[in-house]
Amino acid sequence: MLKKVNVVIIAVILLVLNMSYAEEKVKVFGGKNGWPHLEKMDGVVIGKGQYGYDAVVLATNSRPVDKDTDLLLNFEGKEIHDLAGKYTVSSNKITASDNSCMGKKAGLVRGNGGITLKGNRSTIFGSSGAVGSFLIEFWLRPSIAENGEIVFSWRSSRTVANYPLYQMISASFSGNHLEWAFTNVFNGYTENNGEIKLSSYTTIIPDVWMHHSISFDQNTGLLEYRINGQLEALEFITTNGHEKGGSIYEPQIGVPADIDICSHYTGLVDDFRIQRNSQSEIAENLRHDNYKTEGGRFVTEPILLSYGSRLKKIDAIVKTPSQTDVEFYVRSGDNYFNWTDDSPEWIPVKNHQEIKDVKGLYFQVAADLYPDGNGAKTPSVTEVKLTYTEIPSPIAPFYLNASAQDGEVVLTWPYSVDESVGGYYVFYGERPGEYLGRTAVEGTSPINVGNVTSATISGLKNGKVYYFAVASYSKYDDKIMGELSKEVFARPLKNRK
Repeated sequence: MLKKVNVVIIAVILLVLNMSYAEEKVKVFGGKNGWPHLEKMDGVVIGKGQYGYDAVVLATNSRPVDKDTDLLLNFEGKEIHDLAGKYTVSSNKITASDNSCMGKKAGLVRGNGGITLKGNRSTIFGSSGAVGSFLIEFWLRPSIAENGEIVFSWRSSRTVANYPLYQMISASFSGNHLEWAFTNVFNGYTENNGEIKLSSYTTIIPDVWMHHSISFDQNTGLLEYRINGQLEALEFITTNGHEKGGSIYEPQIGVPADIDICSHYTGLVDDFRIQRNSQSEIAENLRHDNYKTEGGRFVTEPILLSYGSRLKKIDAIVKTPSQTDVEFYVRSGDNYFNWTDDSPEWIPVKNHQEIKDVKGLYFQVAADLYPDGNGAKTPSVTEVKLTYTEIPSPIAPFYLNASAQDGEVVLTWPYSVDESVGGYYVFYGERPGEYLGRTAVEGTSPINVGNVTSATISGLKNGKVYYFAVASYSKYDDKIMGELSKEVFARPLKNRK
């Protein structure tokens, strides 16, 4: 009697504990586990986050190589080289630094020499003749910005009316300003002994990254110098010094010669690029933000849970400097393999707030990261903790009885106390714990017998011992199966009824 009372008490306790039919669980992306389970990263990279963990941050707006790229040094590889493949390195004393502005690496120059490059015949400085529109741009972070430091230098000569003319293009520091000088570069220009100078209005501050660009428009004759996209100085290289009414002095290269970058300079340099463009394309490059203003996005791999699971909340560790933002989205469905980028629909959710009516077998999380209006700051996502409820494994029947008959075994059991149970699987086999049976008329092991409390397993061999166990499955999904009951055995015999 006491044993029966104990069984009833246990049954009631288990029933109460399982009344909600849902068990709260957590899935974590990022944090101490890192970010190996991302399906998509568009405009984002893994960078530094909070608490020393990796985080998803916006990718820097590094320059790409295109058909008009004359030279591009991004300092990312093991060896510094021209990504456009048009210039070869003659000598180099620049080393890589993690203290970058674009990408993960920058060039570190210690004042003992920079890099010298020789262009092939398709490049501006590796051939003779008219240049057309051009752009020279780079990021710079000088250590001291000392007078006489040289960031860019090209020296050559060309012959005019059988008379040799010295040519030079240089960018050097003078009084904490960067000054560009073009000597005998523009064909026909003879004022100031053929020299044109453009100096920055902005004071160059040591240990601060600044984007420098100088461009020439062959259609208007405009030569202009900008820092961080802001106009510093300009001059129309025309016969009347204005945009209209005069003829344009076009840039002309004489004898091909090497270019020197940071030959007398101390500090950092990043994404040094020379571009041959139409002016419309150059205009797009005059302002260069650290991060693309349209931002970036990451999407996690699909999470496989169980049918009927529900998302409850996202708790993310994010850092959003002024004007930056992070927006989260979730989606769910029962068949991940027919998903597209936009279907099922992404549902916007708020960090730390309850999520309603998102359920399914598969789940995905996405986040859009946005920089500030100047493209100078990035938000970061260090961790995303996804809380969800999952239907727990149903409880097996408390006992199982087996009665041997002629060529069959009759199994009986009580209904499980778990109200989430939708039916039962019968497992059978010829060895203890190995339920690999295949000979029964009812099918191979396990057999889905439905929501019943007895089953006859027929087509068995008389005189042979068979072993049995029963497991409950969920009424929400028959693939959600609980633990097996206690094992029983029986030996069918011909003379038994």
